[in-house]
Amino acid sequence: MSSGSASQLPSKVPSQHQHGHFRSKTLTALLACVGGSLGLHRFYLYGKRDIFGWLHLLATLAGLCGIALLIASHRDSLLGWVLVAPGDISLMAGFLAALVYGLRPDQKWDEQFNPGSARKSDSGWSVVLLVIASLFIGASVLMGGLALGFQTYFEHQPGIFTSLSE
Repeated sequence: MSSGSASQLPSKVPSQHQHGHFRSKTLTALLACVGGSLGLHRFYLYGKRDIFGWLHLLATLAGLCGIALLIASHRDSLLGWVLVAPGDISLMAGFLAALVYGLRPDQKWDEQFNPGSARKSDSGWSVVLLVIASLFIGASVLMGGLALGFQTYFEHQPGIFTSLSE
């Protein structure tokens, strides 16, 4: 293929965001940090037809049902633990999304989410603070969940403490 015909090929696949409104990286990181488990960042970026946004919401609702079962059963409900898992995954995915979106360079953000827009992203310290908050809160929630899970596991192992003390 000659170089003349190669230059006629489109350099990028047209983005679904070319005719939409300006999408703020700071607002997206905030939505992911605060409401990521509800899919708010996905709905902001891709609209209400985004399947992954709805999956976030459904996973969170399942997780809330699981928490209610675990509270009612004093952490003895297997179904409660099964339902909590997708909620936890959705919650962690929200914090991770805030990190990924917040750390993406402005130029790459605009290329993906604001192509053809005259307005350019100019994120500053607010995004840095959101990334720090997401990292701190996400790590704390993860460590707390792991501690509670391990505690519950070892509490339900008959004779584990007597065998450890011997």
